[in-house]
Amino acid sequence: MPLLGILARTEWAELGSHLSSEGVTEAVELSLLVSFCALGLSLVLGVPLAWLLARVSFPGKALVRSLVLLPMVLPPTVGGVALLLGFGRRGLLGPWLEETFGIVLPFHTSGAVVAATFVAMPFLVISLEGTLAGLRPAYEETAASLGAGPLRVFCTVTLPLVAPGLAAGAALTWARALGEFGATITFAGNLPGATQTLPLQVYLLLQEQPEAATSVSLLLLAIAMAVLVGLRGRWAGAGRSRATPTPLLDETAPSPGTPGPAGTTGVSTTGVSTTGDTTSPTGSPTGAASPTGTDDPSGPGGVGGSWPLHARVTGFTELTLDAEPGTTVAVVGPNGAGKTTLLRALLGLTPRAHAELQLGETPVGSLPSHRRGVAWVPQDGALFPHLTALANTAYGLRAQGARRNEARRQAQAWLTRLGVGHLAHRRPGQLSGGQAGRVALARALAGRPRLLLLDEPLAALDQTTRAQVRHTLRGHLAGFGGVCLLVTHDPVEAVSLADRVLVLEGGRAVQDAPPTEVTRHPRSPWVARMLGRNALAGTAADGTLALDGGGSLVVADPVAEGTAVLAVIAPEAVALHRERPHGSPRNVWPGTVREITAVGSRLRVLVTSANGPDLVAEITTEAAAELRLADGAEVFTSVKATEITLVER
Repeated sequence: MPLLGILARTEWAELGSHLSSEGVTEAVELSLLVSFCALGLSLVLGVPLAWLLARVSFPGKALVRSLVLLPMVLPPTVGGVALLLGFGRRGLLGPWLEETFGIVLPFHTSGAVVAATFVAMPFLVISLEGTLAGLRPAYEETAASLGAGPLRVFCTVTLPLVAPGLAAGAALTWARALGEFGATITFAGNLPGATQTLPLQVYLLLQEQPEAATSVSLLLLAIAMAVLVGLRGRWAGAGRSRATPTPLLDETAPSPGTPGPAGTTGVSTTGVSTTGDTTSPTGSPTGAASPTGTDDPSGPGGVGGSWPLHARVTGFTELTLDAEPGTTVAVVGPNGAGKTTLLRALLGLTPRAHAELQLGETPVGSLPSHRRGVAWVPQDGALFPHLTALANTAYGLRAQGARRNEARRQAQAWLTRLGVGHLAHRRPGQLSGGQAGRVALARALAGRPRLLLLDEPLAALDQTTRAQVRHTLRGHLAGFGGVCLLVTHDPVEAVSLADRVLVLEGGRAVQDAPPTEVTRHPRSPWVARMLGRNALAGTAADGTLALDGGGSLVVADPVAEGTAVLAVIAPEAVALHRERPHGSPRNVWPGTVREITAVGSRLRVLVTSANGPDLVAEITTEAAAELRLADGAEVFTSVKATEITLVER
């Protein structure tokens, strides 16, 4: 109704003359000056304050935030009185400002700026703080791992990503400063040409020319509505996040330049070109000999570089890791085992663990992330949403000093090699999850790091594309002069890509061995289950195995009494019966069928038992039909002692 009242009472025929009168135009000019100066002052003071509140933990943070937000709920007139008692000639700080700098704020245009800033700056701080707090650290961390220093990260990643929140806060701050009345008239007075802004002009006109006051009020109303409409709900958090990827393309659809099922054209499994002009002996695209596009081999991952790894990690994750150049280490383990913590410790990005890291002859553990020569592909890729796929891939090259054209040329070569070259000009929000994963992988590989950290890089790919990208990645890693750590939950990736498998549990290394050794003799129940085996932990006692979960197991090759071992049983070695079997099996337990799943042409049956271990059996569909298996069916499981493999833990 108040808004309708203004519209209904406006004298539209006189609107032009009211707004063009000398007093109003003078007030408009002064209001614009005061509001823009207040906006500038708010940016200078508010941006660092928002950063402090969003990114730094310190005692009294809640109190500081409350003080910042106080002007939003404080009556403006009370705010003006507080400013007068603080900065007035008889205030706490006013006399010192006047004596030292000759600055007198009350009843001066600068006083109107201070009053408007006091009331309006909280809008900027609260908007920007929310945007900064919601910005995923992975973007800035990934940029640092690509070689970008703090200033470059802020200018090229942080600032563009928080720009919408900053713009929204700035618009609200400006609009609030433009409409400030109470604090201004109390602290700065109502002096024509000095402090008489538009709201104060409205106050005077109401006493002498109510019709003109209505016209000026309509102007302020129109400005306020224009600001709010221009924000389009960003202040309230509506709308789609710029960082939210939208799967627009079919991941399984063939794309131009996508490598065929047999692998990538021109790349052999040794990383040497099969055509003589597609890849270099190091497995990088032609022309990508150096990350900077020069012949200088001294940079991270430069040509001819050989970077053995030595790392001693302490904290949540405790281990010592040594690897020769060209080694790929698959890091596996259950959730919470410390896999990602290990990678972040090598990057210097977590307080949970510290790494004494040496790459080649150079200790880099004390260096900041951007100077370590360690590239990281996080689980979700963390592609910069404001950059195209091509600009994302070229980011590390540019951070290392490559010229723009050379960086883009090498980036395009890597994108093409990974089958997403035709998507170079799309932004991450226009890519499917699998396509984004390949772009993130290309971005890490393009920078030729000394140490490459991949945190489940192929998890978002479909099976066909995963095989193709795995082949390409294997070709690159075969000639890579550094070490690659690959976190994965896929046993195929661990076996096909890795030279060693590092098994973590509870932040400790349980096993570090070649894939064949881990496959044959897993020392971790989790790894055994990942490989599709049954794994029963126990302790040797009197020729049998006392299981940790209760019960015992008869084994053919007993070990020394008291030895902690893992009994590994292949699913196909578990037999199922509807009646208790008689004869050779020495380990028989009654149980109930809880789950039946198809694996190729066979079935996997989970049987739980109250008197024995839970086991997974693998049988044919014909055997399942003959046994009339279904969920809830009562069966007996049996395992021959000779089918049990014991591995010391």
